[in-house]
Amino acid sequence: MYSSIAIEGGIGAGKTTFATWLAEELRAELMLERFEENPFLEKFYDNPEAHGFSVELSFLADRYKQMQSVIRGRNLFKQRMVSDYSFVKSLIFAKVNLPKDEFNLFKTMFTMMHAQLPQPEVVAILDPGRVRQESQIVKRGRSYEQSLPEGYLDRVAAGYAAHYKHARGSRVLWIDTSDLDFVTQPQALRLLKEAVLAPRKPGVHHLKVMAS
Repeated sequence: MYSSIAIEGGIGAGKTTFATWLAEELRAELMLERFEENPFLEKFYDNPEAHGFSVELSFLADRYKQMQSVIRGRNLFKQRMVSDYSFVKSLIFAKVNLPKDEFNLFKTMFTMMHAQLPQPEVVAILDPGRVRQESQIVKRGRSYEQSLPEGYLDRVAAGYAAHYKHARGSRVLWIDTSDLDFVTQPQALRLLKEAVLAPRKPGVHHLKVMAS
């Protein structure tokens, strides 16, 4: 059984829903991204050029602080951990959101922090497709997400594809979830769990999970 699992994917992919359910199923420690605590997030959506570096640096610092805190205070009764993001998310979004000179500075800081953190054994990237992503974004109703720039979801998806082209020591699972609906298909969560927990060698694996 894997001890550390990161659930990844673009905006509206269902990361938090699945990670929360999976942690409860496995009686694992759950680590959720604290995006609502970022003071620059709404400002970024209003003016990306003015607040891009601030929002990404704030996310980087908070994710690092959160991960270090979890590592130091690991619950002895919960040896497994499930999170709804990986630290690499900071680098992927920064590359999408920052101009080249700011990204280069950001990458220097990211690299120093990243070297001090353990990597997840499994990175499960949920890919529901853009249509389902957009539908989920509308349903959850976060005001600042309702007017994403044209092509933004596609640029984020391309960033994930570029970074996770190689495994980098983890089991990277690209999971097509376009035929799954966690709300109307309760069995979908268990099918996804089986796919994520299946024994695999480190590497990049492409999967499609379908509810019967």
